[in-house]
Amino acid sequence: MDEDKFSDGLRTYTGRALIQRPFFPIYVLLGVSYLLVFIGFVVSLSKVATVSSELHKMHADAAREPFGHDSHLFPCGTDTRQWEYSNGKCYYFSLKAIPWHQAKAECEKQQSQLAVIKSLAEQNFLQTRTRNERFWIGLHDLHTEGEWKWLDGSNYITGFKNWKTGEPNTYLNQDEDCGQLWINGQWNDFVCTSNSYYICEKPLPKAT
Repeated sequence: MDEDKFSDGLRTYTGRALIQRPFFPIYVLLGVSYLLVFIGFVVSLSKVATVSSELHKMHADAAREPFGHDSHLFPCGTDTRQWEYSNGKCYYFSLKAIPWHQAKAECEKQQSQLAVIKSLAEQNFLQTRTRNERFWIGLHDLHTEGEWKWLDGSNYITGFKNWKTGEPNTYLNQDEDCGQLWINGQWNDFVCTSNSYYICEKPLPKAT
C-alpha cells in the first residue's frame, strides 16, 4: 500500500516537473532579451551623446574660422581664390604684363605689395610659379643708382639675394632700376617702364 502511494506520488511529481520545466528556457530567453534591449538602449544614448558633442565642436570650430570650412581649401580667403598660399603668406601672380610702377599700384589696390623675397625657400616657391616668364618684384634702386631697396624696408645688404651672373648692371646706357624674376627664376634689373608680369604678396588673413 505504501509502495503504491509512493509510486503515485512519484508519477505526480514527475508529471508536474514535465509540465513546468519547458517554461524555464523561455524565462531565460526573455531575461536575456530584456538585457540586450537595455544594453542597446544604453549604447544608443552613448552614440547620441557622442554625435551631439561632435556637432557642438564643429559649430565651435566654424565660429572660430573666418571663412568656415572653405578656409582649409582657400586659406587666403574665399573671395581671393586666385591667391596662392605658402609659408604664412599669400601670393598673386598676374595674368597681364605692365610697367613696374603700375604693378606696384595694382598690388596696393589689393592691400598688398610687390613681392619681397627673404629666403631661399620663398625664392624656390616663386620661381616654380614664374618659370619661362618675367615678373616684377618689390626691389629697386630708383632713388640712388646702385643702392637697391626692398619696398617693405627689409635690409637688402644683409638679406637674401639671387641675381643673375653680371647683374645688376646697365644695358645700352639705359637705367635699369627695377628688379624682376627672370625666366629661370634668377633676379634681373630691367627698365621700369617695360612691361612684365608681377607678383603681389600679403600676410595670411587672421581670424576675426
